[in-house]
Amino acid sequence: MTRERHRIELSQGDLRAVTRYAAECAQAVLEIFERTYPADERPRAAAQAAWTFAGGGKRGKALRDRAWAALRAAQDSEQDGDMAAGQAARAAMSAAGAAYLHPLADAHQVKHILGAAAHAARAAELDAGDDPTVGAEHLEHARRRASPATLEVLRRYPPAPPGGGRVGALMRGLDTALRNRC
Repeated sequence: MTRERHRIELSQGDLRAVTRYAAECAQAVLEIFERTYPADERPRAAAQAAWTFAGGGKRGKALRDRAWAALRAAQDSEQDGDMAAGQAARAAMSAAGAAYLHPLADAHQVKHILGAAAHAARAAELDAGDDPTVGAEHLEHARRRASPATLEVLRRYPPAPPGGGRVGALMRGLDTALRNRC
């Protein structure tokens, strides 16, 4: 069965606002990755590419390449057993990927908006011995960090989708909190 997806209006300014938000969220946990992998610049390069786009740079191959490189860094650190570092790298990957938010009314697109914040919260939880109160604190910071422009874009989309384990639960919690924010 094919489901019809409605298009959502997205301006370059909307994409930059969402990417700025995602970069801010990822920036908060980069040190978790860098503490263990100080010579691996892939997550920081992805976050920097997100900042560059948010500040007026191009959305192109370099941004995509840095996002993919951060994902590989996440996979490498997770293979080493460092799940906190992996989640921090995934936050950076998500920040770079935020620039590729699609104008489709699809709940999965919410991951482009809130993925960096959810991965960052999970990285912080894991870094603190899997303490959910630390994740909740990070989500509260992410809730307060969201600009009116980011909130306006988020509200154009359906609520975050089910699934995704703990990161998905964190994303849905943040999604609900942001949608209810006045």
